[in-house]
Amino acid sequence: MQFASLNNITLHYQQISGPEDAPTVVFINSLATDFRIWRDVIIQLAGTYPMLSYDKRGHGLSNIGTAPYHIDDHVNDIAALMDKLAISDAVICGLSVGGLIAMRLYKLRPDLVSSLVLCDTAPKIGSAEMWEERIEVVRQQGMAGLVKANMERWFTQNFHTHHSAELDGYSNMFLRLPVEGYLGTAAAIRDADYREDAKEIDVPVICVVGEEDGSTPPELVLDMANTIPGADFKLIKGAGHIPCVEQPHILADTLSAFITGQR
Repeated sequence: MQFASLNNITLHYQQISGPEDAPTVVFINSLATDFRIWRDVIIQLAGTYPMLSYDKRGHGLSNIGTAPYHIDDHVNDIAALMDKLAISDAVICGLSVGGLIAMRLYKLRPDLVSSLVLCDTAPKIGSAEMWEERIEVVRQQGMAGLVKANMERWFTQNFHTHHSAELDGYSNMFLRLPVEGYLGTAAAIRDADYREDAKEIDVPVICVVGEEDGSTPPELVLDMANTIPGADFKLIKGAGHIPCVEQPHILADTLSAFITGQR
């Protein structure tokens, strides 16, 4: 395992080598997951690109730090990690809150970003009232208070019916997130609104969404694609909010075709 101490916390990360002439792909995961959600995508792309994945503060094996967070806290963490590893001009692939972090990283550190893969995300996700309700549930009931509803939003009915073992595993990942990590990042999402910034993104972008996403539905992601100048849009069938789990081969092929189109 790989760890780095920066910004007064320890981050858990995974760096995978690849061809020197290929861009590094940086994966940023969603709320209440860790970098293991990218496993099957990374396996398919191994040997084609250098890759970096990591656990956000408050997630996985990374430190919690001081909550609540701002998206800029997450941005400063990944920027510091990329600086430490001498990574720049990378393809940033962010899922859900990871997409917010990716957009903000481009705004604050454009030298680190060559292009963006905005996966099941939006410049503004949900309302302040919605996030306050979820925060209060977790304060009162812990992560168990949200797990059932989240699994329904995250995964298709087919996944629920035919992948019960995997569903248990992702439920366990959700349940084992420290409450402080959830509350900290939920507050960051609540306060983030990058709708104006999205209009000024000036690198290649593809907006990807699972057809049955119950958290950031296709129409929301399509609206983002229409807002970002020149952005492409990809709908992935047979996937919910986390297509890297349900349709990793399609997502990997989409990502690879997007990168190839820039070279």
